[in-house]
Amino acid sequence: MKFYPLLAVLCCFCSIQPLVAQQLHEFIDQHIERASPEPFAAESTDSEFLRRIYLDLIGQIPNTSETLEFLSDTATDRRSHLIDKLLEDSRYSRRMSEFFNVMLMERRGIDPDWQLFLTSSFNKNMAWDKMVQHMVSPDTSNETTRGSAYFLTKRLEKYGQNPTDFPGLARDIGRMFLGMDLACAQCHDHLFIDDYKQADFQGLFAFINNSFIRSDTDYPAIGMKPIKVRLEFNSVFEEGTFSTGPKLPGLSEITIPEFIGGEEFAVEPNQETKAPGIPKFNPLDFLAKQLPTATNESFNLNAVNRIWYLMMGRGIVHPMDLHHSDNPPSHPQLLSLMGQQFADNNYDIKWLIRQIGLSRTYQRTGTITPSVANAKRHEYRVFSEKPLSAEQLMWSMLTATGQLNLIPTQTTTVGADSTEPQQEQLDESIDGIRTDFLDAYANPPREPETEFAPSVRGALFVLNGPRVLSWIPAKPGNLADLLNKQDREYADTLYLAILSRKPTLDETNYFNQYIVSHSDKTKAIEQAIWALLASNEFSINH
Repeated sequence: MKFYPLLAVLCCFCSIQPLVAQQLHEFIDQHIERASPEPFAAESTDSEFLRRIYLDLIGQIPNTSETLEFLSDTATDRRSHLIDKLLEDSRYSRRMSEFFNVMLMERRGIDPDWQLFLTSSFNKNMAWDKMVQHMVSPDTSNETTRGSAYFLTKRLEKYGQNPTDFPGLARDIGRMFLGMDLACAQCHDHLFIDDYKQADFQGLFAFINNSFIRSDTDYPAIGMKPIKVRLEFNSVFEEGTFSTGPKLPGLSEITIPEFIGGEEFAVEPNQETKAPGIPKFNPLDFLAKQLPTATNESFNLNAVNRIWYLMMGRGIVHPMDLHHSDNPPSHPQLLSLMGQQFADNNYDIKWLIRQIGLSRTYQRTGTITPSVANAKRHEYRVFSEKPLSAEQLMWSMLTATGQLNLIPTQTTTVGADSTEPQQEQLDESIDGIRTDFLDAYANPPREPETEFAPSVRGALFVLNGPRVLSWIPAKPGNLADLLNKQDREYADTLYLAILSRKPTLDETNYFNQYIVSHSDKTKAIEQAIWALLASNEFSINH
């Protein structure tokens, strides 16, 4: 097999010896800027940076007081200080849990034990390699991390009359943790990607084809049948039968040990509790040892590529699950160095996010000027706009309207004494709100959310959906209530709350005049709030 990153690493070390003492964010900028002779965009405004870093690190826009506090800060290190502050914010773990859940599970569903695993992992800043070890070889004895099995068990659930999708699970392990989509190499070597061989897919398949969902627990748990022989497979293009043991692409095959009949189990099955036995040889244990390791370059490159995507909206290798020689990284030396340093820093996700956030590359403006009008996204000469996820839109709309502080602690339902028994009331709990936003903006299950995909249902949700429209009228403590109590400077309050910036002179004059001259001030305020919520500027991370 050809693996381009090895050459890139060698080139990288040859060319950056003088940069050893520098921090990664400095190398990011040097390499990105050396890669193109064309002009680069200027630094973002403070308002631009503020909104962007809030959305990326805690998943929502800043409220008005947070915005004013940052904009009034005159310290030269205010941006780095804000990054550090947000990385320690309690909302950081929520944001990372939401992002990684969408990335890893692709909207397959929600499980409380899985959510506990993600949230606790990001609260503790668990290393990425440890998180992956838990996902591919879960420990049922640890109540905090055992929900990690959901990554495996959800993919082994049967849909209708379809057989268990073992090939789909093997494919997703390759996609999510190695950046290789080997699905088209299941029955033969890939027809269009020379690097992807049938033996690669079958080697991954051999890790999981004897696994099953345990039925003796009320939390996600995986079991494994004893494996006695190598996996046999045939190619549709080549004669003969081939075989392999569990094997990761580019690494050595794992030898399957032989056991005397009846001695395959380290823990025998329990007929009373229905707990399955634990085999002495479990391929998932070897997967956990071989996959997330510093010596597995594909694992390292895929990990940093996905975190780069989190911050920049595009992978250095894009699409992110097609790492191969014919789809090289836009900046191979940079990707290799990030992978190496991520491993050297014990797979510390916060460390890597901080380094990217500190870079000029991340902090560039997204405003298009004539000098960068021809910029391509993979050049990173200008910051590329990113669509907000369903979760980011939900938290940001709640923040902008002031509704976030008004969410009841319990679900609102129609009672027997309701004056409108025939009218269904909105579930005002956070779970009810989330359900509506996912219905409007999330992709269907098993579809990656890596590209901007506007939809009619999303547009209608803001235009005339009862959920968002119910947050706009004045209630004690919300945005409309605050505006109704003012007699001037409406535009400042509107823009700081919704767009996280101060309005221009033209915007100030327009909105102030519109509200003052309207025959119904209350109605004018509601229309102004709605207009800004429905704007492109609000719905995009720019």
